[in-house]
Amino acid sequence: MVHRRSSLSRIFKPVAFVLAAIYFAVDAAFLTIARPVIRLVGDHWIFASARTWIMSLRPYPTLALFIVPVAILEPAKPLAAYLAATGHVGVGLLVLGIAEVLKLVLIERLFNICRDKLMSIPAFAWGYGKFQRARSWIESLDAWRRMRLFFLTAKRTLRSYVLEMRKSRKGQRPSWQSR
Repeated sequence: MVHRRSSLSRIFKPVAFVLAAIYFAVDAAFLTIARPVIRLVGDHWIFASARTWIMSLRPYPTLALFIVPVAILEPAKPLAAYLAATGHVGVGLLVLGIAEVLKLVLIERLFNICRDKLMSIPAFAWGYGKFQRARSWIESLDAWRRMRLFFLTAKRTLRSYVLEMRKSRKGQRPSWQSR
């Protein structure tokens, strides 16, 4: 019986590891998309009073507040998978995208405001250290670096294309002026 458990453990450990790596990679990809939204939201004047209130909280209430976006928006992943599996791929991707961006925006914003308080909680600091190590390992992988290079190249290409389109439009006169 002990042998059977250890063989199952050997089978499921790599599967769990691969699933965790995929999860972190998807979150990291969404984070690159969400960063401009995070900056826009963070600089908005409406959030100044919320920032003041959040900063006044003690560490454990801050942790509870930090968990709320995860608890509310994380179930959107299985919902999106269900929608995609039942033939509603577009709606599933939309739900996944909106939920992920919202979750990352809220968590990133809260973490930036409350990092020191959260790190004063030993269990959080331990978990964050493990998260950082896993993230560093994933980012050190050759596949990650290649995908990062691909996305940066695509971003630069798209940006240069948009700039070229703008330049060409400025040089052309509108059709109503050419008469």
